[in-house]
Amino acid sequence: MRTVIFDLDGTLADTSGDLIAAANACFGGLGLGAPLDPSADQATAFRGGRAMLRLGFERARPGWAEADIDAQFPLLLDAYARQIDVFTALYPGALEAVERLCDAGFAVGICTNKPEGLAETLLARLGIRDRFASLIGADTLPVRKPDPAPLRAAVERAGGSLTRAMLVGDTVTDRETARAAGVPCALVTFGPEGGAVAALKPEALLDDFDSLFDVAARLLPG
Repeated sequence: MRTVIFDLDGTLADTSGDLIAAANACFGGLGLGAPLDPSADQATAFRGGRAMLRLGFERARPGWAEADIDAQFPLLLDAYARQIDVFTALYPGALEAVERLCDAGFAVGICTNKPEGLAETLLARLGIRDRFASLIGADTLPVRKPDPAPLRAAVERAGGSLTRAMLVGDTVTDRETARAAGVPCALVTFGPEGGAVAALKPEALLDDFDSLFDVAARLLPG
């Protein structure tokens, strides 16, 4: 079965607003204000909670230490879990693209570096969890992307095999994951990295989700 696996943050959905709000809640609790900007710091949001905390501390607390990040990270996850879908929205055409693939007999799944429980909650809140046959998160396995094992598991749990699978993502992590697994990769250009992802030389670039079906049919011929 032909299988398309998606990254979540920055690929299927713009989650940056809620991620940054959670990080800023941590800084606010420390009396440091809101050092992260929802627009300018999108790319950092998609690199994860620790990356956001690190950037915020660099701006707001001279002399910060990694222990500060370790202390705030669980609080960030708690804040994010409480308000996970205030600003988050699917990118235009994402749901329609997934449904078209399913209607054509493709299996679809998700492989994300978001913790599995948070990913499950977000997809349920967005009303799309039942569209995906598999979901592998950062803590589902002992390793995470760019190790190929999570992608392999996402494909297999969706009912497919790596010989007829591809990954849709938005960052160098996704590109490296696909390369390590030996599958083609399509990177979106509408995420925070924009057209710069072309330098990663994926097998395809997606300027919008309208083109995904044709790309999947080309990279995974029937």
